[in-house]
Amino acid sequence: MRVIVTGGAIIRDDQNRILFQRRSDYGNWGLPGGGMDAGESIEETMKREIMEETGLQVDSCELYAVYSGPRMQYTYPDGNKVVFVMFIFNAKVDLKDRIAADGTTLLFKDINKESLQLEFKKLQNMDIQDISTVQRPLIEDLKNDVKPILRT
Repeated sequence: MRVIVTGGAIIRDDQNRILFQRRSDYGNWGLPGGGMDAGESIEETMKREIMEETGLQVDSCELYAVYSGPRMQYTYPDGNKVVFVMFIFNAKVDLKDRIAADGTTLLFKDINKESLQLEFKKLQNMDIQDISTVQRPLIEDLKNDVKPILRT
């Protein structure tokens, strides 16, 4: 089983909704982010992934939590088994002129086709069954306002 270190971000709009991404690799919703490249810091990873998947530039950030352990095991649809170590940041971005007329959709043309949809959603309205299994602990912790940085 491969270990994959990832950086992701909680991005909130002015209504305190969170930006969720429906990913093309597994079709479920989750936070934008992705795997670390060799030589990157985890903060650089998160910023690069946010730019690639949302077109947003992170202006500032702080570490929210680190997830590791058995709950982070995942099997991709193609059968590949991995375990994630997820570094999640609270990130500030400039959303001026970036939200569509519907008030929820982030305006972004994803040339890499990693993001099927990018929408701001109220946390309490998210059905946990629609969330990627590896990110469910994170979403549950956000809903329950869990505080410790290290999470297993």
